[in-house]
Amino acid sequence: MKLDSNITAIVTGGASGLGEATVRLLAEHGVKCGIFDLNEERGEAVAKEVGGAFAKVNVTSDEDVDAGFAKIRDALGQERILINCAGTGNAVKTASRNKETGEINHFPLDAFNLIIQINLVGTFRCIAKSAAGMMSLDPLACGDRGAIVNTASVAAEDGQIGQAAYSASKAGVVGMSLPIARDLSREGIRVNTILPGIFDTPLLAGAPDNVRQALGAMVPYPSRLGMPEEYAKLAATMCEVNYFNGEDVRLDGAIRMAPR
Repeated sequence: MKLDSNITAIVTGGASGLGEATVRLLAEHGVKCGIFDLNEERGEAVAKEVGGAFAKVNVTSDEDVDAGFAKIRDALGQERILINCAGTGNAVKTASRNKETGEINHFPLDAFNLIIQINLVGTFRCIAKSAAGMMSLDPLACGDRGAIVNTASVAAEDGQIGQAAYSASKAGVVGMSLPIARDLSREGIRVNTILPGIFDTPLLAGAPDNVRQALGAMVPYPSRLGMPEEYAKLAATMCEVNYFNGEDVRLDGAIRMAPR
């Protein structure tokens, strides 16, 4: 798929971090970019800068997602690219003991379910609704009707202490990518997933410099935090290369996460 002004893309979580970097890179190629995000002020600003469109969307809501797709498609046309970057995490042990009181608690199930609903079900919701729209398009010369890129995490394979919900949600994204690619193969819609390692995103922006340096030093090579632009380049490649399909790719500088 050639990235140019004939292509519309929607990036969930596109107002910051990995999503914003992807929006900006696609826009540099002329792609018309729509942004789904909860941060209305930032999302509108990024959309204005790249000549795109913004929709305030909570990916756990059918109504929000439907309205978001309708708004972006009305402004920019039916998308051929969907990049799923919306997601969040928490850190809670499955069961734990208070060292001072001895009280024993377990991971609240509503908190566990919330992560699953955002990261896994929210991703699938956007995929299914976007793919249905892509199926209405004629194939491009290369045969593609569309390309979908999902964001998992290295935690899908080596989750740390307290990451049961996050790891489960991201492992689910990895696990569903190949079946979805197979589901959509006859329609010319490709599906791939990126597993980022430790990236320099807004989540780490407020961390002390010594903490950021320590995290970067954990990476075998290059020993630094990943840059959002590097994620964006891989996402763009997954869209461009017609034979790239059904894959999950770690982007992590060869790190394998320790238990904590």
